Formats: sequence, C-alpha cells, structure tokens
Amino acid sequence: MKVNNHRRVKMKKRTSAIIALVVAMIVTLSIGYVSLNGMWLDSRGLYKLLPWLPQANVTKDTWPKTIALGLDLQGGVFVEYEATMSDELKNDDYNFNTLLENTIDIIARRLNDKGFSEATVTKIGSSGIRVEIPDVTDPSAVLDLIGSPAKLEFLDSNGTVFLEGRYLKTATATKDENGKPAISFALNTEGAQIFGDMTAKSIGKKITIQLDGTELMSPTVNEAIYGGNILVTGSFTTDQADTYALQLQSGALPLDLRQDKLDTISATLGDNALTTSLNAAIIGLLLVMLIMVTRYHVAGLLASWALCAYLILLFLLLAVVPGIQLTLPGIAGIILGIGMAVDANVVIFERVKEEAWVGRPMVYAVRVGFKNAMSAVLDSNVTTMIAAVVLLFFGTGSVQGFATTLLLSVLASMFTAIVITRFLLSRMVTLFNNPALYVIDMKKYGLKATNTIKEAK
Repeated sequence: MKVNNHRRVKMKKRTSAIIALVVAMIVTLSIGYVSLNGMWLDSRGLYKLLPWLPQANVTKDTWPKTIALGLDLQGGVFVEYEATMSDELKNDDYNFNTLLENTIDIIARRLNDKGFSEATVTKIGSSGIRVEIPDVTDPSAVLDLIGSPAKLEFLDSNGTVFLEGRYLKTATATKDENGKPAISFALNTEGAQIFGDMTAKSIGKKITIQLDGTELMSPTVNEAIYGGNILVTGSFTTDQADTYALQLQSGALPLDLRQDKLDTISATLGDNALTTSLNAAIIGLLLVMLIMVTRYHVAGLLASWALCAYLILLFLLLAVVPGIQLTLPGIAGIILGIGMAVDANVVIFERVKEEAWVGRPMVYAVRVGFKNAMSAVLDSNVTTMIAAVVLLFFGTGSVQGFATTLLLSVLASMFTAIVITRFLLSRMVTLFNNPALYVIDMKKYGLKATNTIKEAK
C-alpha cells in the first residue's frame, strides 16, 4: 500500500513537472513573439499582448512599440554645444544649472513641435549640450531650428503688440504668497520700462501673451509693474505653471550656445553597423550555447533556454522602458550581459556537480547547489551593477548608452539565472534524475557517483 502511494506521489510530481515545462515553453515563445514584433499601445495607455483582439482597441493611430535605435545605428545628425551665461544674467546672479536645464527643455520642445519626436537632447559634462536627431540628412535645417527663437509677443487690450520675446530674460514656475502655483518672468532693462509704462495705462484691463500666434494666457493688470520682475497669478495647476513657464522661455534660449561639434551619420553606415553587430552577437550566442550543452548536457540545454529568455526579457525592457535608445555601445553591453548570464549558470552548475559527485540525489544536489552558488552570483552581478550606475551618472553620450543596457542586462541575467534556470532545472531533475545527464564523466569519480546513478534508476 505504501509502495502504491509512493508511486502515485511520484507520478503526480512528474506530471506537474511536465505541465510546468510545457507552460514555460509556451510563455517563452509567446513573449518572444511579442518582443520581436513589437507591443501595441492602446488609447488608455495599456500594453496589449494580443493586438488582434477587439478589446485591444487598436486604431489607425496606434503604432507598434519597438526599440528606439540610437543615431549610430539608424543615421542622422548630432551637434554638440557649449553653453555660457551672458554678462547680464551673471550680474543678476541666476543659477547656471537651472538655466541649462531650461535650455535643454526648450530645444527638446522646439524639435518635438517641428516633428522630430525621436530627437534626444542631453547634458554632457557640466556645461555641454548634445542634440541627436535621427533620419536627418541636412544639418543646416536642424541648426536653424535650434537657433531660431519662437515668436513670443505681448499684446495690449486692443490687440497691439507692445513687447517681444527678445526682451525676456527668464521665466520660471513659482508660488505666490498663498502658496499657489504661479509664473514668474524677468525682463531686461529696456523691456522692463516698456512693460511698466504699458501696465500703468492698462490697470483693470487684460494683456495677452502669445507664442507663435497662439494665446498662452491673458492676465488682468492689477497695478503698474516696473522693475522687470513680473508675477502672474491665477488658477494654475503645478503642471500648467511649468508648461507656461517653458513656453514663455522658448521665445529665446536662456544661455548662449557655441557650436563645438557637428557630424552626420549616413543611414547606410548605421544599418551596416547594426547588421554586423547583431550577426556577431548571434554567432557568439550560438557558440556559447554549444559549449554549454557539450559541457553540461541537459543542464546546458536548459541554460540555453534561460539565455533565450534573457534576451527576450532584455529586448522587452528596451522597448517598454521610456527614454532608452539602443546604440552600438549598448549592443556591447548586451553581449557583456550574455557573458554575465553564462557565468552565473556555470557557477551554479559547478556547485550542483560538486553535490552530485559526493553522492547526493539530483533533486537535493540542485537545491543545495543553487544555495551555495548564490553568494558568488550576487557578488559578481552587484559589483557590475555598481560600475554601470557610476558610468550612467558620470558618463556622457555613448558611455551612458552602454551603461544603461549593461544595467538592464545584468538585472535580466540575474533574474534568468536565479529564477528561470532554477525553475527549469528543478523540474527537469524530477523527470530525469540520472546524474550522468547533467554531470559529465560520472563513472570516473568512483563508487559514490556510481551508486547515485543506480539509486536514481
């Protein structure tokens, strides 16, 4: 009776293991399909895994969410500027870092408004700005767009323009005396005089502020405002105050920009770089899988499965996480992540092998092997993550691209090695518990290993 119960329990465990492995394979293939074909973003902002179903709410305005490629992989124009503060702003003791952030936001908004939605504007060093615009072949058009100010105008109650954006120095979101969101902007000396004279004649009337012909706001003048420092109050939200301040400031760049570098990367060069890099990565991945299968047999096959899951998860993160672009150095980070994932699996399998050599049953060897390997796996991955974070915060340009993909790669490799490989291997040894399937040359390690094989059978 006990034998029958034991057989029943054993069969139940084997059935559960088979179901778990089949479900894992289906999930891997499904997520892999989604990752390779893009994800769809519906009108509610939800990612849909099955875009062909009616409830996915896919319309003609919905586009696949794919991995954004960097300039070196798809071609385009990049320009680097050195930002400096004018003498007038220095005298007024403005914060340079705040003005630099405002300048970056203004350039990004100008490019986005003109249809360059994939353009990126980043800070380099302490005072540099790098602008990257893909799929552009004419650098002069881009430079004109960045350098030309938007048309900011102030109109009196009769609709007559009395002040232009060239008189504006800064505009920031702030709080009024009641702690409510407000907008503060400062004019230069000439603009302050013009504005003061107009407000003195317009008490109780509205003045209109418009950008490129579009009305931003129409505040009512309560008193004459001289001195050039204006506070606009009203029923603003914090987001509205930030937006209006940025729109006001876009009439002129807060800092003076000196062009340091300009270059154009052809689409053909970028496409060739992407193709060559991907081919190299695929060849390297296949060789790694071959070595793993040769060295660890079934365990190596499961490690190859986990590596595929690692790539799927990583590309899914690259597509979903906002603000990430895949660059040539980024591909190097992915390949390095593959090495980290393989290294973790090797450490784990060696610990499992040590337990099998001393005669442990495979189920126990897997459990203890993973436990003993965790400290080494975590130490190696955490130190790499620290290096990636340092490069991400202190690096610039392509270095940051490498650091970003490396960080995501290490996170994905840790998850696949610690969770997915363990899940697969523990289920597999439930089905096939012969150590010779997982550890090579068991017979030469003597009686304990041989007895383990016999007991497993």
